[in-house]
Amino acid sequence: MFRERRQILILCLIGAIVGGFVVFRYLPLRGKMKAIEQRRAVQTVAIAKASAESEQLPVLRGQLLKLQRTVGNYERQVPDRRELGVFLQQITNLMNEQNLKKQVIAPAMEIRMEKLNCIPVNMQCKGKLNQIFEFYKRLREMDRLVRIEQINLVNEGDFSGEVSMKTKANIYYRTENAED
Repeated sequence: MFRERRQILILCLIGAIVGGFVVFRYLPLRGKMKAIEQRRAVQTVAIAKASAESEQLPVLRGQLLKLQRTVGNYERQVPDRRELGVFLQQITNLMNEQNLKKQVIAPAMEIRMEKLNCIPVNMQCKGKLNQIFEFYKRLREMDRLVRIEQINLVNEGDFSGEVSMKTKANIYYRTENAED
């Protein structure tokens, strides 16, 4: 009987040790392992996302460079002063360089807006088609932003090879109180 009690006591002690190990050591460690696995999964997703985003950086840099080239020197192309006389002189010089005849350059009524003002300009001249195309090419290369609204080219009826050109364009300048 003493032997049986001793075996029962040993079995109870073994059960208590195993139970204590499970309750006080295994279960807390298992909980920590699950938490670590979850954090690792979250970090793996974050790393994968960052890796995918980092692969987009060259594409985004290319887009940024393209936009910077498109926008160019906006500050210089849209001055903060009217400078209409300078612009009209530049247009006259461009027309003279291309030997265009019967030149008319007439600014219309200015359109005022909150941060940007617009000056419509009507231009007319006569010349060969290649002269007029060269004029437009040089107009596009100007430092000042010029937006062409309408172009009207009419072939002269006398078969001289000359074309009459009428153009409506807009130039812009920033108002003094415009914020950058």
